[in-house]
Amino acid sequence: MKYIKKWTGTVLAAGLVFSMFAGTAQAAKPSQSHDLSPDTAYVDVAAATLWTKPAETRPLDAPSLSNPVDLRKWTTSMTYEEKIWLVGPLETQALYGNKVTITDEQGDWVKVAVDGQPTPRLEAGYPGWMPKSQLVYNKKFAKEENKPFALIKSPTAWLYKEKSLKHTDLELSYNTRLPVHKIKGSSVSVLTPDGKTRYLDRKDVQVYLSEDSIPVPTGEDLVNEGKKFLGLPYLWAGASGFGFDCSGFTHTLYKAAGITIPRDSGPQSRAGTPVAKEDLKKGDLLFFAYNSGKGSVHHVGMYAGDGMMIHSPNSSTTVRIDKIEGIYAQEFAGARRYLP
Repeated sequence: MKYIKKWTGTVLAAGLVFSMFAGTAQAAKPSQSHDLSPDTAYVDVAAATLWTKPAETRPLDAPSLSNPVDLRKWTTSMTYEEKIWLVGPLETQALYGNKVTITDEQGDWVKVAVDGQPTPRLEAGYPGWMPKSQLVYNKKFAKEENKPFALIKSPTAWLYKEKSLKHTDLELSYNTRLPVHKIKGSSVSVLTPDGKTRYLDRKDVQVYLSEDSIPVPTGEDLVNEGKKFLGLPYLWAGASGFGFDCSGFTHTLYKAAGITIPRDSGPQSRAGTPVAKEDLKKGDLLFFAYNSGKGSVHHVGMYAGDGMMIHSPNSSTTVRIDKIEGIYAQEFAGARRYLP
C-alpha cells in the first residue's frame, strides 16, 4: 500500500484542454471491439462480475453476463436464496475501463487478474473468470491509462453520447476512471475503453492530473463517502455502486480516495497499522472473526465514530451503520489504520 501525497491544487478548471489529447475525435479508427492483445485488455461493461469457474452460471445471471450488463435487473430479480447461491461461485467485480491481465481462456470465457485489486492469491491482481465479450483492447485507450482522468464520485453516473448530456449511453459505477479529453461547461469529455469519445456530467466526477494528485482523505471524508451508499443491497463479491460485499465496500472507498488496500477482509486485517480499540478513529477498519474473534476473519467494517461502524453486512440486508455490540463485540478481532 502506498500513501498518497496531498495535492495542493484543485480539480482542473472548466474549459481546460489537454494538448496531448487533441484531435482524438478525428483520430484513426480504434481497434475492433474484443480484438484482445495477447495478455492485456480493458473492461467494456459498467462492472464485470468474475466467477470461480467459467460458464457455471444460472439463466437468471444473464443480465450480468451480457454486453452491456444490466446489474440493477440482475440484483433486484434475485430472492435471498438466489443471492446466497452466489457465495462461492463469485470472486469480485472489475469496473468499466479497468485493466486486466488475461491468464487463461476456455471458449467464450477468459480468466483474468484485475489490476489494482491486491491479493496474496496472485501478484498480478485478483483472479476470476468472465465472458470474453465484456473485454476490449484499444491501443489509443491503452496509451492514455496514465493520463489525467475523471473519477466518478456519485454512487452511479451516466455516460452520455454527446456534450449536451441529453442521450444516455451507460450507467457507470462510483470509482470508475476514464481519461479526460476536455472540460467545458457542465460536461467532461472522456475516452472510453473502445476508443470512443463520450461525456460525463461534471457534478458526478472529480478530475485529477494523476493518482498522486488525489488529496489524502480524512477518516471523516471516508465515512461520508460510505454514507452515499446507505441502503444499497449487499452483493457477494460486489465492488461497485450496484452492490458491495463487506471488503469490496472498504476496498472501493479507499481506492476512490487514492489509497490501494487489499481486496479481501483477511488480507486487509494483516496490512496497514494495528490500532487498539480504545484508540479508534473514523476511517479505521474493524475486523470480525469466528471463534469469538480468535478464528479466521470473515467480516470488515469502517469505524464511523461514537462506537458505530458503517459496513455492508450480508445478503439479507444493505449498507448500514450499526453499533459495535452484540455479535460484533463478541467477534471483534482487531482494527487497522490505512491513513497517515
